[in-house]
Amino acid sequence: KQWYQRRVRGCDIRVFNSLAPSNASLSVEDALRKHEQDKIRAYGERVLQVEKCAFSPLIFSTNGVMGPNAESFYAQVARLMSLKTKQSYSDSIRYIRQRLSFSILKTIIVSRRGFRGTKVTKVTEETDYNLLYMTRFN
Repeated sequence: KQWYQRRVRGCDIRVFNSLAPSNASLSVEDALRKHEQDKIRAYGERVLQVEKCAFSPLIFSTNGVMGPNAESFYAQVARLMSLKTKQSYSDSIRYIRQRLSFSILKTIIVSRRGFRGTKVTKVTEETDYNLLYMTRFN
């Protein structure tokens, strides 16, 4: 599998509402699969060819369900983190899931009410909300 062959991994995160009209007719698993395929179609080849790294679409629903790629990604991160910190795997995965839950909650709150910080950015129709994260594992 590409995961173990490459040390640098490109990640793109999407949080979707499973109760939205566009997802209401799909089961949560089908919606996760659909969103993963959309991300792979949009970024997979470019990340592999241009960035020279593997690609993982990290898909989450607003009710906390992770896509299959996200689950394997975080399991691998927890494994590496537990080796590096000498903590148990269960402590590492619990810490990651806890941080992830707060991050998703913050994303939902910001998307519902808007950011109320000091920096104001102008949002236009051309604004791209997709984030590409490069993660290096040592």
